[in-house]
Amino acid sequence: MAMNAIIAKLRAKCRRFAGAKEGNTLVTFALAFVPLVGLTGAAVDYSRANAAKSAMQAAADTTALMVAQGAPSKSADDLQGQASTYYQSLFSRNDVSNLHVTTTYSSTSGATVVVNATATYKTSFMGMLGFSSIPLSANATATFGNSRLRVALVLDNTGSMSSAGKLTALKNALHNDQNSGLLDTLKAAAINNGDVYVSIIPFVKDVNVGSSNSSANWIYWDDTAKLDNTSWDATNGTCSDNNYNNRHDCLAASGSCSLSGGGGGGSTSYTMDSCRAATAASCNNSAYTTQSQCLAGGYCSASNRQDSNSCTQHGGTWTAPAIWTVANGVWTSRNTWSPKAHSNWNGCVMDRGDSGAPNSGNYDTNATAPTSTNTATQYAAEQYSSCPQAVMGLNYNWSSMNTLVSNMAANGNTNQGVGLQLGWMSLTGGGPFTMPAEDANYKYSHVIILLSDGLNTQNRWYSSASSIDARQKMTCDNARNAGNTIYAVQVNTDGEATSSVLQYCAGNKAGAGDPNYFFLLTSSGQIVTTFQTIATNLSRLRIAK
Repeated sequence: MAMNAIIAKLRAKCRRFAGAKEGNTLVTFALAFVPLVGLTGAAVDYSRANAAKSAMQAAADTTALMVAQGAPSKSADDLQGQASTYYQSLFSRNDVSNLHVTTTYSSTSGATVVVNATATYKTSFMGMLGFSSIPLSANATATFGNSRLRVALVLDNTGSMSSAGKLTALKNALHNDQNSGLLDTLKAAAINNGDVYVSIIPFVKDVNVGSSNSSANWIYWDDTAKLDNTSWDATNGTCSDNNYNNRHDCLAASGSCSLSGGGGGGSTSYTMDSCRAATAASCNNSAYTTQSQCLAGGYCSASNRQDSNSCTQHGGTWTAPAIWTVANGVWTSRNTWSPKAHSNWNGCVMDRGDSGAPNSGNYDTNATAPTSTNTATQYAAEQYSSCPQAVMGLNYNWSSMNTLVSNMAANGNTNQGVGLQLGWMSLTGGGPFTMPAEDANYKYSHVIILLSDGLNTQNRWYSSASSIDARQKMTCDNARNAGNTIYAVQVNTDGEATSSVLQYCAGNKAGAGDPNYFFLLTSSGQIVTTFQTIATNLSRLRIAK
């Protein structure tokens, strides 16, 4: 069939279709089809546009923080160029065009950086309704006028951190070549020195407070009676008999007891421990061998009372002719023990308290400053073979902090509690820490970030995780109630149980166990992204709008 005939036939059929009454429904549907598609597409376009706007806002927040640090020393053109470059590195979408970023800095009423971004979203469906694009905008203000940060990093350096690349990932999460680590972000959040202070507390079973503090009066070396067999002085020294390497064994090996039968003679043979535990009674008149004989034969201040019991029962005072005394045994060792000079100490300390158990003052769970008159408040020195890197108190020497992080090594057992307590004390001052003064004209946020990859295994007194956890929960309650926010991070690459104590510790003064402050990680790589999230949250404390 010729083409002209086909066209003519098609035209005729269209004329008949248009004139048919039964075609009205189809015509109506056809006319409504375009707006229906347009409205459906509008929902898609608006959803995509909102996603683009959210990304623009996040980029604006981060850009404001990152460029604010150097803003006071830059010209307006340089600041604008830096902000535009940084923003575009964070925000890139094919469906957005005409991106324009402006940045301004003002020192009026505090240092302030304002980032404004505008762009156009090119619609995919709304064009048929006459809307080919949607305008987008975002803005962020980073102000440093009245808010400051104090952050304590309490970091697990135990032996298990060497597995699965955890310690390497932790170091990268704190500082890396891309300047996107937590320390880098906190540094960027500070316009002036003192806006952000950070302390670093590496922990294992012990914490290293610095061997240079060996003469400090907040270090516990030994008890006055020299009976604490676990003290530094008792476990670090030399014996006159070189077969013994601690004070107890050295002195107990050979000697005599002051009590009758001691020193291997007589009917009773005392060891050093049994000698010190034993008592002996005697009369100062050797003619009397019993208490009743010793005290008999005296006189009463009350008349007609002939014995001491009757005398005292009737208000009298009995004066005896002799004195009856009870005395502990005294051990005299033939060996001598010489403690090493404290300058040999490697800097490690254990939990605060008594030698055999926590003290009733619960100093291992609070931030009470140590004193020279109460040994339970002092930090007990220990020559721990797996002593970690020394702590660093609150400071803004970012280079020194990065060096400390680079030098961290994995070794030793896990005691989160001692790290947490010292991390808290670094924010309050006392012992090894001097807290920088806080200006009443500023608002301060105090934050502890506690990261650990395992469950508690050992502290000064216990090897039971439940016993150690119970002490740590007390510390967490006390720290939060004092106004500190605790971020708790568990790096669980070994399929261990989720740490209930870390979950409990997470939160702020509003309460314990806040899931917004607890992070359970199952891979080392998540340490980096988690610390970026925390760093952004902390930095946003300093964003005004």
